[in-house]
Amino acid sequence: MTIALREINRDNWRECIRLQVAPEQEHFVASNVYSLAQAKAQPECVPLAVYANAQMVGFVMYALDADEHKYWIYRLMIAAPFQGQGYGRAAMQEVLELLRDKPDCLEVVISYETDNTAAARLYASVGFCATGEIIDGEVVARLRLTP
Repeated sequence: MTIALREINRDNWRECIRLQVAPEQEHFVASNVYSLAQAKAQPECVPLAVYANAQMVGFVMYALDADEHKYWIYRLMIAAPFQGQGYGRAAMQEVLELLRDKPDCLEVVISYETDNTAAARLYASVGFCATGEIIDGEVVARLRLTP
């Protein structure tokens, strides 16, 4: 499966904000509209579209927490019609490769709602371990990268 992470720009932002998860998943992840607004207000956020060939299938956003010297994956969403096809796992692997290439990235952190069992399984499958910490009702998990 070929996945590419691409910049959100004037040509694809409308397509990005049309992507949605299933209604029962909406409480798990902020909308892409919200995420793009957050990225505008917080320039440390890097929003990226997830493409499978020429088709946008999802969205991911990461940021460096300069105070803690950790990279956070703030968002990962795969649109409802594309779920269950391996795109989420492939997108996680792609963003982790991108972060591994950053010389200052030694740890990646992610959080997810306590009842989001699919996210917990996905993140564990790529090496994240729950820390036992809960922030704003979300489980915090981390992945240490070797230098």
